Amino acid sequence: MLQKVKRLFIIKTRVEAFIIIYALALGATARGSHYLTDYPGWGGKLLFLACTGAVFLAGAKILDALRYEREAKEAAEAVAEDA
Repeated sequence: MLQKVKRLFIIKTRVEAFIIIYALALGATARGSHYLTDYPGWGGKLLFLACTGAVFLAGAKILDALRYEREAKEAAEAVAEDA
């Protein structure tokens, strides 16, 4: 039962990754818009950019991790076929 719950928190495909990145972006822009109202001027704009920039970094890391896991799985399958 615990394995089934654990599977819910594992990103398996690029589509799932893009959905998660989209959700992160929505949250970041909402937080950034609050910063724009709380801190008018350059301070709010810089905090808004920091929020959205964090999503770009997180999204790139998620997509790189998916590619790494896929390549590692393919390499393991190739080794298993050779043996």
